[in-house]
Amino acid sequence: MMSLKKKMKAEMQDKKILNQARDHAFEYIDQIEEMDVFPSDKNLKNLIQFDEELNDNGCSGDILLNKLHRYGSQATVAQTGGRYFGFVNGNAIPASLGAKWLADIWDQVGGLYVSSPINSKLESVCEEWLKDLFNLPESTVAGFVSGTSMANLSAIAAARFQILKNLGWDINKKGLNGAPKIRIIAHDQVHASVKRTLTILGFGTDNVERVPADDQGRVIVEALPKLDKSCIVLLQAGNVNTGAFDNFDAVCDLANEVNAWVHIDGAFGLWAAATKSMSYLTKGMEKASSWAVDGHKTLNAPYDSGIVLCKHPDALVSAIHATGDYLIHSEHKDPYLYGPEMSKRCRSVELWAAMKYLGKNGIDEMITGFNQRANQLAQGLEKIGFTIHNDVVFNQVLVSYHDDETTDAILNNVQQSGNMWCGGTIWQGNSAIRLSVCSWMTDENDIAETINIFEKALSQLTKTVTT
Repeated sequence: MMSLKKKMKAEMQDKKILNQARDHAFEYIDQIEEMDVFPSDKNLKNLIQFDEELNDNGCSGDILLNKLHRYGSQATVAQTGGRYFGFVNGNAIPASLGAKWLADIWDQVGGLYVSSPINSKLESVCEEWLKDLFNLPESTVAGFVSGTSMANLSAIAAARFQILKNLGWDINKKGLNGAPKIRIIAHDQVHASVKRTLTILGFGTDNVERVPADDQGRVIVEALPKLDKSCIVLLQAGNVNTGAFDNFDAVCDLANEVNAWVHIDGAFGLWAAATKSMSYLTKGMEKASSWAVDGHKTLNAPYDSGIVLCKHPDALVSAIHATGDYLIHSEHKDPYLYGPEMSKRCRSVELWAAMKYLGKNGIDEMITGFNQRANQLAQGLEKIGFTIHNDVVFNQVLVSYHDDETTDAILNNVQQSGNMWCGGTIWQGNSAIRLSVCSWMTDENDIAETINIFEKALSQLTKTVTT
């Protein structure tokens, strides 16, 4: 009987398993536009096929891949098609996806230069490109993490370190007990991931000084409390419901006068800075101290890809880096210093590939296209009677139809259609439907079909009420 080692070595040499995976992947790509955008009840029930005991002797690679494709592929959310508008999930640019496949074969550990020189190099390159695209200060450093949730955590940890240092307190040595009070300033529309960060870092949500937001979810600058050097001010580029942007210029000027820290949560919206037509939305953002952004949303890099950017390198490194006698440092970038993970995959590969493939003009064209499709969607829905609650300045469309009950019923009909998917939300106390245009695959025909689906859902509801 062939030993396990010999068996796996033979599989790597003959490549049958990898070719099989490639064939399944290509089949998935070819059928993506015909798939239910959200899995049918039948395909969800078929997931029971994975409920089994772990046997003693395992199974062959071809058997498990066939099972994974047969039952797993049909139970995916087809977010890489053109009619997924649920969360701001993005898509995967083909060249970037190909780069990720290659990087998966490399299977690098990206924390240290000595464990992956290529990751260290590409992180350095991506850092420079991002500073250029976003017009950030030269001192800015980047950490490549799983997503904006982790980027927010890293940035606000850096802010906590720096603010306390400015107040004469070393949190790394003394901890939080007895530390000077840090004031957290945030408006009513702060994202849930930021709230979670405040909980993890020990601030607590009850201690936030809340500032009212306007009808688009933007901070009301005039309502800000008097700031001082103990303040961390939290802003956002792209409200998760409306796509609105805070007034970075005005708030940063106020904060910088007193040496407060401004952090911008820009998961999907920060990319507006890389466009000609929408960069006005991010005016003054370079005056902030830190930023969080995703590559896997607006840029359409494969999952997972988040970036923390900080113009105070010492604060970021001091707040989150690890130490160990066994670690081997070099004169090159050691990525683990700029993010909380040492065991990390080489996320820089597909991020580099996406930016390299698109170039500045391609990034502009793709993101501008999201805004154009979002406006087409808003205009079409308004024509058939929906109320549009937001100024469509970026890629978000927020709608409702008459009352909460009707809005919820229409959303249910739309989701049950299988032909597109979007989600619900609560906006200013009422039910609303939230649509995010964030896939390079989405074209004018997808938007037209989506409007038709809404119209059919409305018609179906009307018939039910009449009956």
